[in-house]
Amino acid sequence: QLQLVESGGGLVQPGGSLRLSCAASSGTLDRYAIGWFRQVPGKGREGVACIDSGDGDTAYADSVKGRFTISRDSAKHTVYLQMNSLKPQDTGVYYCSADEGLATLNFYLYAYWGQGTQVTVSS
Repeated sequence: QLQLVESGGGLVQPGGSLRLSCAASSGTLDRYAIGWFRQVPGKGREGVACIDSGDGDTAYADSVKGRFTISRDSAKHTVYLQMNSLKPQDTGVYYCSADEGLATLNFYLYAYWGQGTQVTVSS
């Protein structure tokens, strides 16, 4: 059973940056597509970014294009979400997810989920 651990959340001012990490508790993430999702109270889980296994194709929500970057470090068995130019509307709990299928921003297609990490963008 794959277990995912997110880290890197916190409080940041508008315009600031954070880097989230997603690691497997054991083994590698190389054969999994990875997605990052965020959720705020009262709303559904929103797909933010995803990356395929293999060729590493990526996709982003329109709201974060040009500001967020998803990447893999296979040597460290970790996937990162670099978030720049953060806005208050980026606030939420960010979840890492994994699946052996194709990467997608649809949350219901992912089998494995981390516990989430809080990101708060506020002055």
